[in-house]
Amino acid sequence: MGALPASRVTASYPFETTGVDYCGPLSVTQRIRGRSPIKVYIAVFICFTTKAVHLEIAPDLTTAAFIATLKRFIARRGKCRVIVSDNATNFIGANRELRELLQSFKAQAHIERVEDFCRNEGIEWKFIPPRSPHFGGLWESAVKLAKYHLRRAIGINVLSHDELHTVICQAEAIINSRPLTPISSDPNDLRPLTPGHFLIGRSLLTIPEPSTTASSTMLGRYQHVQYIQQQFWHRWQQDYLKELQKRSKWNTASPNIEVNDLVLLK
Repeated sequence: MGALPASRVTASYPFETTGVDYCGPLSVTQRIRGRSPIKVYIAVFICFTTKAVHLEIAPDLTTAAFIATLKRFIARRGKCRVIVSDNATNFIGANRELRELLQSFKAQAHIERVEDFCRNEGIEWKFIPPRSPHFGGLWESAVKLAKYHLRRAIGINVLSHDELHTVICQAEAIINSRPLTPISSDPNDLRPLTPGHFLIGRSLLTIPEPSTTASSTMLGRYQHVQYIQQQFWHRWQQDYLKELQKRSKWNTASPNIEVNDLVLLK
Protein backbone atom coordinates (compact mmCIF):
# COMPACT_ATOMS: atom_id res chain seq x y z
CA MET A 1 0.00 0.00 0.00
CA GLY A 2 1.27 3.45 -0.87
CA ALA A 3 1.92 6.12 1.73
CA LEU A 4 -0.89 8.58 2.40
CA PRO A 5 -0.43 12.14 1.06
CA ALA A 6 0.77 14.83 3.43
CA SER A 7 -2.67 16.48 3.43
CA ARG A 8 -4.11 13.40 5.18
CA VAL A 9 -1.57 13.22 8.01
CA THR A 10 -0.74 16.89 8.69
CA ALA A 11 -2.73 18.87 11.24
CA SER A 12 -4.50 21.82 9.63
CA TYR A 13 -7.71 23.80 9.74
CA PRO A 14 -10.84 21.77 8.86
CA PHE A 15 -11.57 21.75 5.11
CA GLU A 16 -8.20 23.33 4.24
CA THR A 17 -7.79 20.46 1.77
CA THR A 18 -11.19 19.27 0.55
CA GLY A 19 -12.48 16.53 -1.72
CA VAL A 20 -15.74 17.02 -3.61
CA ASP A 21 -18.11 14.65 -5.38
CA TYR A 22 -21.76 14.47 -6.42
CA CYS A 23 -24.50 12.24 -5.03
CA GLY A 24 -27.96 11.71 -6.46
CA PRO A 25 -30.20 12.53 -8.15
CA LEU A 26 -33.08 12.94 -5.68
CA SER A 27 -36.66 13.90 -6.51
CA VAL A 28 -38.13 17.05 -4.96
CA THR A 29 -41.78 18.01 -5.14
CA GLN A 30 -42.65 21.61 -6.06
CA ARG A 31 -45.85 21.72 -3.97
CA ILE A 32 -47.73 23.01 -7.02
CA ARG A 33 -50.68 21.07 -8.42
CA GLY A 34 -49.90 19.63 -11.82
CA ARG A 35 -46.15 20.12 -11.51
CA SER A 36 -44.07 16.97 -11.61
CA PRO A 37 -41.14 16.45 -9.19
CA ILE A 38 -37.75 17.81 -10.22
CA LYS A 39 -34.30 16.30 -9.81
CA VAL A 40 -31.67 17.75 -7.49
CA TYR A 41 -28.19 16.59 -6.55
CA ILE A 42 -26.10 16.57 -3.40
CA ALA A 43 -22.57 18.00 -3.44
CA VAL A 44 -20.45 16.16 -0.87
CA PHE A 45 -17.41 18.01 0.52
CA ILE A 46 -15.04 16.11 2.83
CA CYS A 47 -12.04 17.36 4.80
CA PHE A 48 -8.85 15.41 4.14
CA THR A 49 -7.53 15.91 7.69
CA THR A 50 -10.55 15.48 9.99
CA LYS A 51 -12.94 13.57 7.67
CA ALA A 52 -15.61 16.17 8.42
CA VAL A 53 -18.38 16.24 5.79
CA HIS A 54 -20.40 19.13 4.41
CA LEU A 55 -23.50 18.52 2.25
CA GLU A 56 -25.02 21.06 -0.14
CA ILE A 57 -28.02 20.83 -2.49
CA ALA A 58 -27.21 21.48 -6.14
CA PRO A 59 -30.33 22.17 -8.24
CA ASP A 60 -28.71 20.88 -11.45
CA LEU A 61 -25.38 20.01 -13.04
CA THR A 62 -24.67 23.35 -14.65
CA THR A 63 -21.51 25.35 -14.06
CA ALA A 64 -23.44 28.20 -12.40
CA ALA A 65 -25.08 25.79 -9.95
CA PHE A 66 -21.74 24.22 -9.05
CA ILE A 67 -20.05 27.58 -8.46
CA ALA A 68 -23.01 28.74 -6.34
CA THR A 69 -22.75 25.51 -4.32
CA LEU A 70 -19.02 26.11 -3.86
CA LYS A 71 -19.67 29.69 -2.74
CA ARG A 72 -22.15 28.51 -0.08
CA PHE A 73 -19.65 25.94 1.16
CA ILE A 74 -16.86 28.54 1.42
CA ALA A 75 -19.15 31.02 3.19
CA ARG A 76 -19.98 28.44 5.89
CA ARG A 77 -16.71 26.52 6.25
CA GLY A 78 -14.09 29.05 5.17
CA LYS A 79 -11.82 29.17 2.14
CA CYS A 80 -9.98 26.03 1.12
CA ARG A 81 -6.36 25.90 0.08
CA VAL A 82 -6.78 22.87 -2.22
CA ILE A 83 -9.89 21.17 -3.69
CA VAL A 84 -9.52 17.68 -5.16
CA SER A 85 -12.11 15.99 -7.37
CA ASP A 86 -12.59 13.06 -9.72
CA ASN A 87 -11.24 13.27 -13.21
CA ALA A 88 -14.10 13.51 -15.68
CA THR A 89 -13.19 10.21 -17.35
CA ASN A 90 -14.17 8.38 -14.16
CA PHE A 91 -17.82 8.97 -15.07
CA ILE A 92 -17.58 7.14 -18.38
CA GLY A 93 -19.81 4.07 -18.51
CA ALA A 94 -21.91 5.20 -15.56
CA ASN A 95 -25.62 5.85 -15.59
CA ARG A 96 -27.31 8.62 -17.55
CA GLU A 97 -27.15 11.19 -14.74
CA LEU A 98 -23.41 10.76 -14.32
CA ARG A 99 -22.95 10.96 -18.07
CA GLU A 100 -24.67 14.34 -17.90
CA LEU A 101 -22.18 15.31 -15.21
CA LEU A 102 -19.38 14.05 -17.43
CA GLN A 103 -20.49 16.25 -20.32
CA SER A 104 -20.74 19.23 -17.98
CA PHE A 105 -17.28 18.70 -16.50
CA LYS A 106 -15.64 18.01 -19.88
CA ALA A 107 -16.86 21.28 -21.35
CA GLN A 108 -13.96 23.68 -21.69
CA ALA A 109 -16.17 26.60 -20.68
CA HIS A 110 -17.04 24.84 -17.41
CA ILE A 111 -13.38 24.11 -16.63
CA GLU A 112 -12.33 27.68 -17.38
CA ARG A 113 -15.10 29.23 -15.26
CA VAL A 114 -14.39 26.98 -12.27
CA GLU A 115 -10.63 27.53 -12.53
CA ASP A 116 -11.10 31.29 -12.84
CA PHE A 117 -13.31 31.36 -9.76
CA CYS A 118 -10.87 29.26 -7.73
CA ARG A 119 -7.91 31.31 -8.93
CA ASN A 120 -9.60 34.53 -7.83
CA GLU A 121 -10.33 32.98 -4.44
CA GLY A 122 -6.77 31.70 -4.03
CA ILE A 123 -7.84 28.03 -4.27
CA GLU A 124 -5.86 25.36 -6.08
CA TRP A 125 -7.97 22.78 -7.96
CA LYS A 126 -6.56 19.29 -8.50
CA PHE A 127 -7.85 16.25 -10.38
CA ILE A 128 -7.00 12.67 -9.50
CA PRO A 129 -5.47 10.56 -12.32
CA PRO A 130 -7.91 9.33 -15.00
CA ARG A 131 -9.58 5.97 -14.39
CA SER A 132 -8.19 5.76 -10.85
CA PRO A 133 -11.20 5.82 -8.52
CA HIS A 134 -9.13 4.41 -5.64
CA PHE A 135 -7.42 7.81 -5.45
CA GLY A 136 -10.80 9.21 -4.40
CA GLY A 137 -11.68 6.61 -1.78
CA LEU A 138 -12.01 9.31 0.88
CA TRP A 139 -14.96 11.09 -0.75
CA GLU A 140 -16.39 7.86 -2.17
CA SER A 141 -16.81 6.60 1.40
CA ALA A 142 -18.44 9.93 2.33
CA VAL A 143 -20.88 9.57 -0.59
CA LYS A 144 -21.67 6.04 0.59
CA LEU A 145 -22.41 7.29 4.13
CA ALA A 146 -24.58 10.12 2.82
CA LYS A 147 -26.57 7.76 0.59
CA TYR A 148 -27.05 5.33 3.48
CA HIS A 149 -28.52 7.92 5.85
CA LEU A 150 -30.59 9.65 3.17
CA ARG A 151 -32.03 6.34 2.00
CA ARG A 152 -33.06 5.44 5.55
CA ALA A 153 -34.59 8.86 6.20
CA ILE A 154 -36.36 9.42 2.87
CA GLY A 155 -37.22 5.95 1.63
CA ILE A 156 -39.72 6.15 -1.20
CA ASN A 157 -41.09 9.54 -0.12
CA VAL A 158 -40.80 12.64 -2.29
CA LEU A 159 -39.90 15.62 -0.11
CA SER A 160 -40.14 19.34 -0.66
CA HIS A 161 -36.97 21.43 -0.92
CA ASP A 162 -37.22 22.59 2.72
CA GLU A 163 -37.85 19.06 3.97
CA LEU A 164 -34.93 17.70 1.96
CA HIS A 165 -32.66 20.47 3.24
CA THR A 166 -33.60 19.58 6.82
CA VAL A 167 -32.93 15.88 6.23
CA ILE A 168 -29.57 16.64 4.61
CA CYS A 169 -28.48 18.81 7.55
CA GLN A 170 -29.47 16.05 9.98
CA ALA A 171 -27.59 13.46 7.92
CA GLU A 172 -24.55 15.74 7.92
CA ALA A 173 -24.70 15.98 11.74
CA ILE A 174 -24.90 12.19 12.05
CA ILE A 175 -21.93 11.69 9.71
CA ASN A 176 -19.87 14.29 11.58
CA SER A 177 -20.65 12.55 14.88
CA ARG A 178 -19.22 9.20 13.81
CA PRO A 179 -16.14 8.08 15.78
CA LEU A 180 -12.75 8.46 14.16
CA THR A 181 -11.01 6.34 16.77
CA PRO A 182 -12.01 2.92 18.16
CA ILE A 183 -14.54 3.01 20.98
CA SER A 184 -13.01 1.66 24.20
CA SER A 185 -14.86 -0.71 26.53
CA ASP A 186 -13.43 1.12 29.53
CA PRO A 187 -16.26 3.17 31.13
CA ASN A 188 -13.71 5.71 32.40
CA ASP A 189 -12.22 6.22 28.96
CA LEU A 190 -12.78 9.45 27.04
CA ARG A 191 -15.48 9.69 24.40
CA PRO A 192 -14.34 8.76 20.91
CA LEU A 193 -12.93 11.53 18.77
CA THR A 194 -15.35 12.70 16.05
CA PRO A 195 -15.12 15.23 13.19
CA GLY A 196 -17.50 17.43 15.17
CA HIS A 197 -14.82 18.00 17.81
CA PHE A 198 -12.78 19.95 15.25
CA LEU A 199 -15.83 21.93 14.05
CA ILE A 200 -17.62 22.95 17.26
CA GLY A 201 -15.53 21.38 20.05
CA ARG A 202 -17.78 18.37 20.66
CA SER A 203 -19.86 15.80 18.85
CA LEU A 204 -22.80 17.47 17.12
CA LEU A 205 -25.37 15.09 18.64
CA THR A 206 -24.20 15.09 22.28
CA ILE A 207 -25.97 17.06 25.00
CA PRO A 208 -23.98 20.25 25.73
CA GLU A 209 -22.34 20.42 29.12
CA PRO A 210 -22.43 23.50 31.40
CA SER A 211 -20.00 26.21 30.34
CA THR A 212 -17.15 27.24 32.60
CA THR A 213 -15.39 30.59 32.72
CA ALA A 214 -11.97 29.24 33.65
CA SER A 215 -10.08 25.98 33.53
CA SER A 216 -8.54 24.13 36.45
CA THR A 217 -5.26 25.94 35.82
CA MET A 218 -6.96 29.38 35.94
CA LEU A 219 -6.31 30.10 32.27
CA GLY A 220 -8.46 32.63 30.52
CA ARG A 221 -11.48 31.48 28.57
CA TYR A 222 -9.72 31.88 25.23
CA GLN A 223 -6.66 30.03 26.41
CA HIS A 224 -8.86 27.31 27.83
CA VAL A 225 -10.58 26.81 24.47
CA GLN A 226 -7.20 26.72 22.74
CA TYR A 227 -6.00 24.12 25.22
CA ILE A 228 -9.04 21.93 24.50
CA GLN A 229 -8.42 22.19 20.75
CA GLN A 230 -4.79 21.19 21.28
CA GLN A 231 -5.96 18.15 23.24
CA PHE A 232 -8.20 17.15 20.31
CA TRP A 233 -5.24 17.38 17.90
CA HIS A 234 -3.06 15.44 20.35
CA ARG A 235 -5.60 12.62 20.38
CA TRP A 236 -5.84 12.89 16.59
CA GLN A 237 -2.09 12.35 16.33
CA GLN A 238 -1.86 9.62 18.96
CA ASP A 239 -4.96 7.57 18.10
CA TYR A 240 -6.30 8.41 14.64
CA LEU A 241 -2.99 8.56 12.74
CA LYS A 242 -1.91 5.21 14.17
CA GLU A 243 -5.03 3.65 12.68
CA LEU A 244 -4.16 5.12 9.26
CA GLN A 245 -0.64 3.73 9.37
CA LYS A 246 -1.83 0.11 9.44
CA ARG A 247 -1.20 -1.60 6.12
CA SER A 248 -3.64 -4.48 5.87
CA LYS A 249 -2.89 -5.60 2.32
CA TRP A 250 -0.14 -5.69 -0.28
CA ASN A 251 2.41 -6.24 2.49
CA THR A 252 3.79 -9.53 1.13
CA ALA A 253 5.81 -10.00 -2.04
CA SER A 254 4.20 -11.86 -4.94
CA PRO A 255 5.85 -13.12 -8.15
CA ASN A 256 5.31 -11.17 -11.36
CA ILE A 257 3.69 -12.70 -14.43
CA GLU A 258 6.19 -14.52 -16.62
CA VAL A 259 6.16 -16.12 -20.06
CA ASN A 260 4.08 -19.35 -20.29
CA ASP A 261 2.02 -18.50 -17.17
CA LEU A 262 -1.67 -19.33 -17.37
CA VAL A 263 -3.79 -16.15 -17.18
CA LEU A 264 -7.45 -15.22 -17.52
CA LEU A 265 -8.32 -12.65 -20.19
CA LYS A 266 -11.44 -10.59 -19.55
